[in-house]
Amino acid sequence: MSGVQTLHVAPGDGDQRLDRWLRRQFPHLTQGQIEKMCRKGDLRVEGGRVKSATRVAEGQSVRIPPLPDPGTKPAPDATRISAADAKMIQGCVIYRDDHVIALNKPPGLPVQGGSKQARHVDGLAEALRFGSEEKPRLVHRLDKDTSGVLVLARTREAAKGLTAAFRHRNTRKIYWAAVAGSPHPRMGTIRYGLVKAPGHGPEGEGEKMLCLHPRDLGTTPGAKPATTDYAMVENAGGRVAWMALIPVTGRTHQLRAHLAEIGHPIIGDGKYGGSGQENLGDGWGAQLGGDVSRKLHLHARTLKIEHPVTRAMLHLTAPLPEHMARTWELFQWQPSEALEDPLEDMA
Repeated sequence: MSGVQTLHVAPGDGDQRLDRWLRRQFPHLTQGQIEKMCRKGDLRVEGGRVKSATRVAEGQSVRIPPLPDPGTKPAPDATRISAADAKMIQGCVIYRDDHVIALNKPPGLPVQGGSKQARHVDGLAEALRFGSEEKPRLVHRLDKDTSGVLVLARTREAAKGLTAAFRHRNTRKIYWAAVAGSPHPRMGTIRYGLVKAPGHGPEGEGEKMLCLHPRDLGTTPGAKPATTDYAMVENAGGRVAWMALIPVTGRTHQLRAHLAEIGHPIIGDGKYGGSGQENLGDGWGAQLGGDVSRKLHLHARTLKIEHPVTRAMLHLTAPLPEHMARTWELFQWQPSEALEDPLEDMA
């Protein structure tokens, strides 16, 4: 076990996430260990508390608490990836060049690890080197139960460019969802603010976002503005609708919280739509019953983003996951017949 130490971010090492910078200094650390140090306030930048996603700058001081010695305990992220997992994650690749890899992330697979997540995209990315000296880097996230387009950078240069594009919203992300009911109007914008409600237990289990009227943002500590554009593509008898959604802002659980707040929760959303509430027509619930899966029906369908090196525009599209494809088939919704960008007039 090492003692407390203070390191400074070296020239050329700035403008990256704290967890990635730290793991370059101490490769034996797991993501779960880093998250725990942040939650406890043991890991600090310039004396202040931080999150694992906090970006560090050149010259900043990073206080590092005592760390376990390398080799004292096998790190979950460092264990050998099984052949089955390697085949699975490689089969998710929908685009690849020397700088960028894009996946169609399966539902149920976390993007990063935590105290209870040992199998995740970041750990499996070792199987996505394809001859490269570097492991691909995450540049954005999707919720565990959300499927669809997930981009990774194959080089540090590409990571900087992609991260900047997401940070400055120089992207166009369109999600597909099946929601309870039939929203009116068919196209519009949701502008409820969001504030985090505390969960329960030592790890904050059950944490969720609460919607606020925009007028209450200034008087609610921790509240942030959030904007979602939406358009209804199809509906089935007013009971369920196929929606195209654009998160103008990128808040945690934004789409799920916003759709539930306007009375049309995403199908399968037990957190925001009520896991036991059936969609009976007089008070929409998030479960349709019958042949419709209880899994979350939210999918990152397309992403348009400038290539970080060539500057060409990448147009990435991810096929629906199996459970959503079955629902689309049940309602005779045809993905091939949908406009690529049903919200183009709102761009």
